[in-house]
Amino acid sequence: MSDDTHFMRLALALGRRGLGTTWPNPSVGAVVVDPGTGRILGTGATAPAGRPHGEPLALAAAGEAARGATLYVTLEPCSHHGRTPPCTDAILAAGIARVVSALEDPDPRVAGRGHDLLRQGGVAVETGLMRDEAARDHRGHVTRVTRGRPALHLKLARTRDGFCAAAGPERLRITGPVADGAVHLWRAHADAILVGIGTARADDPSLTVRLPGLSGRSPLRIVLDTHLRLSPASVLARTARDTPTLVLTTRSAPAHARRALEALGVAVATVPGDAAGGIDLPAALAHLGERGLTRLCSEGGPRLAEALARADLIDTCTLVTGPVELGPGGGLPALGPTLAETLAGARFREAERLQLGSDTAVTYERNGI
Repeated sequence: MSDDTHFMRLALALGRRGLGTTWPNPSVGAVVVDPGTGRILGTGATAPAGRPHGEPLALAAAGEAARGATLYVTLEPCSHHGRTPPCTDAILAAGIARVVSALEDPDPRVAGRGHDLLRQGGVAVETGLMRDEAARDHRGHVTRVTRGRPALHLKLARTRDGFCAAAGPERLRITGPVADGAVHLWRAHADAILVGIGTARADDPSLTVRLPGLSGRSPLRIVLDTHLRLSPASVLARTARDTPTLVLTTRSAPAHARRALEALGVAVATVPGDAAGGIDLPAALAHLGERGLTRLCSEGGPRLAEALARADLIDTCTLVTGPVELGPGGGLPALGPTLAETLAGARFREAERLQLGSDTAVTYERNGI
């Protein structure tokens, strides 16, 4: 492994730690290195809520030693004025001699301009190292910039024979504790968790992160609820002041139901409906993009999953398969026909296969970003 790759891996690892906490900005990792000795002079990652960026934090940690050093960064440094000055200004002022950047930022305010400004300032700039890994980590930011919506990670659990629920009313336990822990980590790295009203009413979930040391990483909880059937007595409604909760509904929702939820601290937003009388999913995700959300984890059931597949809104899908079979009589299939066809088609590829205790998790990713 080359030294450049080694330090870029570190920058990527630093950036991943902040996933889910920095929106609307990407979580960027940065490492400042003495090119002569290979000594790490400073590290940084985008702070919660997106400011400061990773580059100025790493440069501040390096101090005067940054002069003549190499900066490894997972995304092109910004070149525009926002709430803080451009990162390119900080890099030039610090006297960095070389920048190794993994991925060009498609944001039209940057889009190669950051790299160009650094070159014009006399900095040697190299791009594209570990681009695929950086693109995966920054998929949420890239999708929001290029498609106007957050990237969506669909999670589904199924039995070994392909069912997500039994035919009767009893709850079906599919996955074990290791897989459950992985789900909570996915939640911690998401900006928001999405479910439909069917799941919210049937399971009455809390949708929080319950891993030791990460209880403060519970993301925004979002419910798609056309007619505002979410009960004020539900866990989601009763805990909305502790963990933010957003309900997306339509104009057909009754006003009294909206008032009852808002009185508990639930945020309610109206989005367009579709021809079938439900929520227009592309419009709903566009609304979330306008709110600044970049990474969305869907934990709804197969009905929502199939609707998302029909609308071509899935970017990543993880299928967690448990070791037991439901057996004769079957139940509710986890994968609908559109989703199954989508994952088997040319637009998606198998990106990762993990053994999580007795469960197997297979992740499929959309090709390209």
